[in-house]
This record gives sequence, structure tokens and C-alpha cells, in this order.
Amino acid sequence: MYKEIQLRVKPEVAGVAEVLKKFVARSEGILPERIKHIEVVRRSVDARQKEVLFNLTVGIHIDCVEKREKVFLPAYRDVSGAEPVIVVGAGPGGLFAALRLIEKGFCPIILERGKAVDLRKKDLNSLYKTGVVNEDSNFGFGEGGAGTFSDGKLYTRSKKRGDVRRALEILVFHGAHEHILVDAHPHVGTDKLPGVIVNMRKTIEKYGGEVHFNTRMTDLLLSGNQVCGVVAGGKEFLARHVILATGHSARDVYRMLWQKSVLLEPKDFAVGLRLEHPQQDIDCMQYHTASGRGPWLPAAEYNFVTNVEGRGVYSFCMCPGGVVVPAATAPGQQVVNGMSSSGRNTPWANSAIVTAVGKGELERLQFGGLFGGVDFQEYLEHKAWEEGGGGLIAPAQVLPDFLTGRESRLLPSASYKPGIRSSRMDVWFPELLYKRLVAGLSHFGRRAGGFVSDRALLLGVETRTSSPLRIPRTEGRMHPEIKGLYPCGEGAGYAGGIISAALDGEKCAESID
Repeated sequence: MYKEIQLRVKPEVAGVAEVLKKFVARSEGILPERIKHIEVVRRSVDARQKEVLFNLTVGIHIDCVEKREKVFLPAYRDVSGAEPVIVVGAGPGGLFAALRLIEKGFCPIILERGKAVDLRKKDLNSLYKTGVVNEDSNFGFGEGGAGTFSDGKLYTRSKKRGDVRRALEILVFHGAHEHILVDAHPHVGTDKLPGVIVNMRKTIEKYGGEVHFNTRMTDLLLSGNQVCGVVAGGKEFLARHVILATGHSARDVYRMLWQKSVLLEPKDFAVGLRLEHPQQDIDCMQYHTASGRGPWLPAAEYNFVTNVEGRGVYSFCMCPGGVVVPAATAPGQQVVNGMSSSGRNTPWANSAIVTAVGKGELERLQFGGLFGGVDFQEYLEHKAWEEGGGGLIAPAQVLPDFLTGRESRLLPSASYKPGIRSSRMDVWFPELLYKRLVAGLSHFGRRAGGFVSDRALLLGVETRTSSPLRIPRTEGRMHPEIKGLYPCGEGAGYAGGIISAALDGEKCAESID
């Protein structure tokens, strides 16, 4: 017999199979030997009270192990010679769109400005050694997109975009660990996700699709108001449908579309800084203990949000047991991001702390017009580059000094490999946004003891949370003025992470007939 039950158990119970088995047997009033197998169906940590507990949904097999069909088999088929659909970008939006197109009987032609994962890794190593950014192969561009080297967090609050479970199962089908189907806040890890991405590419090619690397789109081909293809890598690729999934950092694409008189719209986005703590401090803070998390609990994370002057200030892209990395996509920029490996086992935890920016703020900061948000991002990135002294050095300030407007004479150790340099970020960061960040961080400090400390370090700047522009589309996901153009994912302003971009890619593919 198979049945599922809900449990709230201590970490030392959840973490040891035999102990969990005895606990389940007692709760069900049966002998432990009758339980032949226990599988965890759902798992989350509840740290709201002083005693930290696991919420589990477990499936128990009593007297015998029942065979339960769990294998996910997508309906891929040979599309060699089928009608082509151009997919610009090999991030999650583009890859999931391509896989769904294969299921629908279309032949996806993926055009990626960057390199395949293995060559992209070499460029990242070179980035650390030389400080020189390859504009088409970096932490933002290349196979898998920005998410490939940004932890592989798979949590999304959006339930209306599509079937989250299906997206996770596609990742498992391509090599991700099955725990992403179980954990409430799943993640793959930057050490594991590249292999999953490569397997997705191999599936696309196996069934007749094409993937072209080093192929940056430079023009959109139109016949009246109908798409007829793109120019990329110096070649023409012709098709009557184009899915545009270029990511939120492809600023050249926005400017090319504007020159082609393609309708674009400004949208709100967020900017701020990346905050790094010792992971031990976050464990103690979140798990209410002076000894840390112990052997059974995962590296703790946090999720803070507040409202200041009617605008949000919040944590974003939390990376427990992670590192801070350079995320610039062009020379003269200093941008930081965070990532974690699957083990989340470094001594540090980091998160973006950002505040919303929209038309009102941009006008007060004298950044107007359609490209005001892009211009403001670039302004902040160049200021941070100057404050770091050029190269990849990150300007940094100890959190209490940032809150009180003092120079940081001593900086704690940091995970950021290129190095850090003390900077009065309260001086050069726009006062309007600086005051909001101070109010938000002070509020978070009041909520969580130990959050504000001399061991907490702010690094600049965090500007790539989302696109400052939106490429509009109808309910059918087609551009309202350009027939056959399907703006997709983060770069189009319709997603905010791996899963939401993946689901949007699938929906764009489903809209094509």
C-alpha cells in the first residue's frame, strides 16, 4: 500500500533515514519493518519560531514497494525539414521555447551571440586573469544565458505563467537532480547547471533543430509589418516567426529595434548594491542559534521587503553559501552578481539589496526619454568602475558605515575574486536612492538581529535585476505592430528568473501556428 502523509519534524529526524522511518511508524501506529520505503515528495524549512522544523510530505510504501510511474517523457519528434522558427538567444526562454517548438513540429533555429558552455568557461577564467570583458561571452551572454552561472535558482512566485512542475521535470530529464522536484526553493547550482544546458542543446540538435553560437543578431528583416527573418553573424536567417529572447542586458538589440521603429516601452526596474555576510552569521540569524545550522539544515537564506516613500526596497537573488562575481558585459562597467554551487558551501552568503526605479525617479535624476533607464544603468556602472579604480575591482563599504555615511577604513574578507576597494558609496550613489536603501537596510536590521554588523559588506553595483524596457505584445504574445515577432523572457520585460523565463518561452512557442 502507498500513502502520503504530512509531517513536521526536527532536522535530525528529517536528515536520518532510519530515524525518519521510526518516526513515521509511530505516527501511523505500525511496526517499522512494515515500511519498505519512504520517499520525500515535498520539503521545506520552517524557521519562523525558535525551534526550526522541516515540513515534509512523504510517501510511504507499506508491506511492499508499489511501482509508481514517475518518468517524464516529453513528446519530442524529428523536425528535420519542418518549417523553421528563429529563436534569438539561448537562455532559458530561448531553450525552452525551442524544445516546445520541437514538440509542436517546428524546427527551431537558435542564434546565440555568445559561445558554448565549455568555451564560455574559458572566457570567464580569462576575465578573472586579465580583467578584460569579452562583450559576447561573459557572465551575462553565452549558452544558457545569465542564469547558467548564477546559482540556478528555480523558485518563482508566479503561478499563472505556466506549468512549473513541467519545467522542473524537463530540467530533471536533462540531468538536474530530482531534489528540485521536492524542495520548496529548488536550485541546481552553478556547478551542475552547465551540464544540464548542454544536454538541452543536444536534445534540440538530436531532433533536427539548429544552434548557432557566435551569431549576434544585428538586424530584423521585415516585409511591411511582417517578420521575414534576421541578420546575425553576418548572415541572413529567414523565417516567418521570430522569438526574441535576448536577455535583459542586450542593450544593442533595444537600440537596433528602435532604429527599425519597432515599438518599445519604458518599465520600472530596480538598482542597488550586493550585500555579503559570513554564512555563519546568516545561519545564526535565521535559525535562532549561536552555533549555526548544524549538520541537518541547509545554508540559511533570507527574503526581506519593505516600502519606503511608496517604493519597494527588497532583497533579490539571495545566494547562500555563494560568491559575488563580476557581471559586466562591456568595458568601462562595474557590475556585480551572485552565484552558488549546488553544495552552497562557501563561507559567505550574498544578496542584492535594491530599490525600484521608474519614470518619476529617472526624471528627478535627469535621465529622461525611452532609454532613460538604460542610460541610468550605464551611468551607475561607469561610476562604480571609476570608484573601483578601473578593471574589475569592486567599490565596497561596510554596512554600518554605509548607513551612517562614513569611510570604511577596514574591509572584511570577501568572496569577490578580482578584489575590493573602500569607497564612500553614500557619496556617489544617487542620494534619492541611497536614502531609500538606508531606510530599507535599517528596517531589515531591526527585524533580524545580527543583520547589521561590521562583518557585512556592500559591493557595487547591482543594476541588472530586470530590463528597463519592455517590448510590448498582445495576449497572443505577438508584438502588436510586427506580425510574427514574439518578444520573450527577461529581455522583453516579461520574466524575472530562470523558471519564469522558461515558462514564457514555452508560452511563446505555443502561440505559434
